[in-house]
Amino acid sequence: MTTADRLAANLAAVRRRIDAAARAAGRDPAEVRLLAVSKTWPADDVRALAALGQRDFAENRVQELLGKAGGLSDDPAVPELRWHLVGQLQRNKAAAVARLGATVHSVDRAPLVQALARAAERAERTIDVLVQVDLGGPAGELGSRGGAAVPEVPGLADAVAAEPALRLRGLMAVAPRGADPAPGFARLAELALRVRGDHPDALELSAGMSSDLEAAVTAGATVVRVGTALFGARPLASDRGVGPGPVHAPESHQPHP
Repeated sequence: MTTADRLAANLAAVRRRIDAAARAAGRDPAEVRLLAVSKTWPADDVRALAALGQRDFAENRVQELLGKAGGLSDDPAVPELRWHLVGQLQRNKAAAVARLGATVHSVDRAPLVQALARAAERAERTIDVLVQVDLGGPAGELGSRGGAAVPEVPGLADAVAAEPALRLRGLMAVAPRGADPAPGFARLAELALRVRGDHPDALELSAGMSSDLEAAVTAGATVVRVGTALFGARPLASDRGVGPGPVHAPESHQPHP
């Protein structure tokens, strides 16, 4: 099977899962958008999925986002794509992301709101923003999923909405590691309702990955972020000749600089 055939089969399978989950929850499948997380995969894979009709792509690292978006935008055979950043954004890289016009799913602190707003103003753009919520989980670096603590989220949403150069689109979260995702996604949905009470246009709920997208759709996700089920398992450094042996990394949107 060629790479293009494999990607086509994977895309069809993921779309079937989304459709089935939405219908089981009594929702219209058209309410759920697929965000293809292409981190570590080559631009040719993005190009192949774009040819199949996929338009929304995400990266975890700013450098990879800029490289792929820039390279593919110069290719006349590739349709216009919508780019998203799902990993942590450092303030010193806000300007580059603003110039690109990517949607930022990982705003988690007030200083970042300010930096991104000023960068958007200089770039003369309006940047779509989602506030990332920390749903908890195991302590320590490996357990951390990133995001603002739940009590801080309404105020952070207010801060985003107050900036003319930013547009509050909603909330994003990653399910707690090693636990049933459903309770965490239910808490996220409740918080989203609270935020929408103050900001009616903040309708997006970005939640769910390859392993738990059904639970996210059941809870009301409007965006699911899928990498492994589309592209395949991501190799760790050991697969590239560094370290003792091959191990494949599970899908994660672990914050990165």
